[in-house]
Amino acid sequence: RSSDLRQRRQSAASRDSAGCGGGRGRSGQGLAHNWSTLAEAHPPPRSGLQDDVLLRPEPRPVRRMTGETAVAPPAARQRQEGQLWDSIRKTAFVLGSGLLTFAAFRNSVTWHLQTFWGASGYFWQVQWGKLHSFFGGSEWILFSLGTLLIPSLSFWFFNAILMVIDCTGKPHFITRYRIQLGKNSPVDMVKLRQAAFTVLCNQLFISLPMVMVMYPFMQWRGNPCGPELPTFHWVLLELSIFTLIEEILFYYSHRLVHHPSLYKRIHKKHHEWTAPVGVVSLYAHPVEHMLSNMLPPMVGPMIMGSHVATIMLWFCLALLSTTVSHCGYHLPFLPSPEFHDFHHLKFNQCFGVLGVLDRLHGTDTLFRQTKACERHVLLLSLTPLTESIPDPPKKSQ
Repeated sequence: RSSDLRQRRQSAASRDSAGCGGGRGRSGQGLAHNWSTLAEAHPPPRSGLQDDVLLRPEPRPVRRMTGETAVAPPAARQRQEGQLWDSIRKTAFVLGSGLLTFAAFRNSVTWHLQTFWGASGYFWQVQWGKLHSFFGGSEWILFSLGTLLIPSLSFWFFNAILMVIDCTGKPHFITRYRIQLGKNSPVDMVKLRQAAFTVLCNQLFISLPMVMVMYPFMQWRGNPCGPELPTFHWVLLELSIFTLIEEILFYYSHRLVHHPSLYKRIHKKHHEWTAPVGVVSLYAHPVEHMLSNMLPPMVGPMIMGSHVATIMLWFCLALLSTTVSHCGYHLPFLPSPEFHDFHHLKFNQCFGVLGVLDRLHGTDTLFRQTKACERHVLLLSLTPLTESIPDPPKKSQ
């Protein structure tokens, strides 16, 4: 064994001496490889601090917030403040002019009735007293008349006139005020019958049960069918509050049903009419009819605990207003339907009633760049706005 060990040592020494010549590079690489192998097999012990430093993730470079990213530019702030102030002014103008018009109409009608019919100074109170006595003070009958029958009759009376015009295309002095020229001339009778049937179903199977649920709540809030009417000034105040509540609830519920997950299942039915007609105002999926058509006008009277006479007036105004917004005609001396008609044309603009929240959220940007926005005014002449403010000619393909 000792002789074998000596031979191995001599052979190893001869290899080392040979490596010191021309094979120096290969020998150096071999030694380095051996040391790295030993280091990997037997790593030196690490302290806890070293482990913590090695395992700690590399810190990301910190970006210092500059004035351009942390704070909105002055121009952007001024634009937002301008939109908010513009929305407030528009709200005040719409509510103020509407209430003044209603007040003037109410006083004028009262004056004529007093003059020609010899009624007392409390004309409306006297008429309500007679109606209250005729039904023996039955609150359910009075409430049904004020919240269902009279508003529904006013809706169908107005829409019956519009449907005759849409079906016949006559008289010409009405059809010349059509907003989307060449559309519904004449209207598709099959689609119109389907829309009218859907509206009747919505009123019978959704509106009626909701009003029946509303009645005990209004009784809990107060005396909705009392023999004494509210004062005229209190009615004006309530109508202004109802309008603001409806604008808020309708805008956000309308935006909700435009969400992709709900649009195809619910709201697409209403948008089958890109050029709407009056009766289409209530042509909707049952869920939408409950959420967007019924709740927004109902919540205001429920919060205020209003008298049934005020509710009747408000429901009639709301139904006539939405009919005008969908009728497709920009008629003289009636509210402009350009805003909502543009919504049916483009789908993703003009979600509200007054346009206040659309201005605040910027959902009327495209509308304000069109001729339709210039035509969105109260027409005080007999010249159609499509003639005085025509659309720009379409570019040739």
